[in-house]
Amino acid sequence: MPILLLLLLTATGWSQDVAGLLKAKLLGRLEAYEKSMDGVLGVAWIDLKTGETGSLHGNVLFPQASAIKVPILIEMFRQRENGSIRFEDKVTIEPAESVGGSGVLQGRLKNGAISVTIEEIVREMIASSDNTATNWCIRRVGMERVNRTMAELGFPRTRLQRIMIDQAAATRNEENISTPEEMARLVKLIYDGKAVSARASEGMVAMLKLVNADFRKVIPRETAVASKVGELTGVRTEAGIIYLRNRPFALAVMGTYLKEPFNPVPEVTKLVYEYFDKLDRANIYGNLGVR
Repeated sequence: MPILLLLLLTATGWSQDVAGLLKAKLLGRLEAYEKSMDGVLGVAWIDLKTGETGSLHGNVLFPQASAIKVPILIEMFRQRENGSIRFEDKVTIEPAESVGGSGVLQGRLKNGAISVTIEEIVREMIASSDNTATNWCIRRVGMERVNRTMAELGFPRTRLQRIMIDQAAATRNEENISTPEEMARLVKLIYDGKAVSARASEGMVAMLKLVNADFRKVIPRETAVASKVGELTGVRTEAGIIYLRNRPFALAVMGTYLKEPFNPVPEVTKLVYEYFDKLDRANIYGNLGVR
């Protein structure tokens, strides 16, 4: 095709496919939603079938709240893989180690020390977002080791900088941080079996599927979700995998400077899910009657 004709067709929109138009419409809806909402928003997604990506403010650093437990989860499984940790080992947690906020271990510790397996600790860190369990894991593997692993895996801006419920550190701006794009790529790495190994990914996904968070509120029950939610005053985050049959996707949604109790995650998730649901049910030209 002559170059001048190709340039003319491109300029007049002839080179745009209908899926590209649908994606542009999604971005427009996300931009409109952010303009109407209190606070600021970051979103990133990855089509796990095609590898295509999209984002709104995807490279901006946001506080992660409990979503930072995903990097800790990866490090725990990584150390299990290399033999440094045995998940079946039992350890004793003392009442002095109890941490407030979310989780179930603090209630059990009111009656004295408890004996639990390391696997139980890791599972509670994710399933009930247990802060006592999380701080135990941080002490066990080391904050520096978590950050080094993130750097080695290609996530230089994802950083664990404080333990859970450390208000003094938060006042010093030592937040646990990442970007929507890095968190979406991180959960994709788990999906691909490359964060540690395929076997480790099976275990991590099983734990992440126990989370009943904001993604789950707007996605049909028959569609599996594996994600981790985070919440601080004025902050809402979630990152995970949505297992649509033909179009699974990774998603990270982050909001900050929010007026309580406003939470943008469900509505943003709904918009992105509707986009992928159309791709899931249609052929490349948008015919929704083929599946």
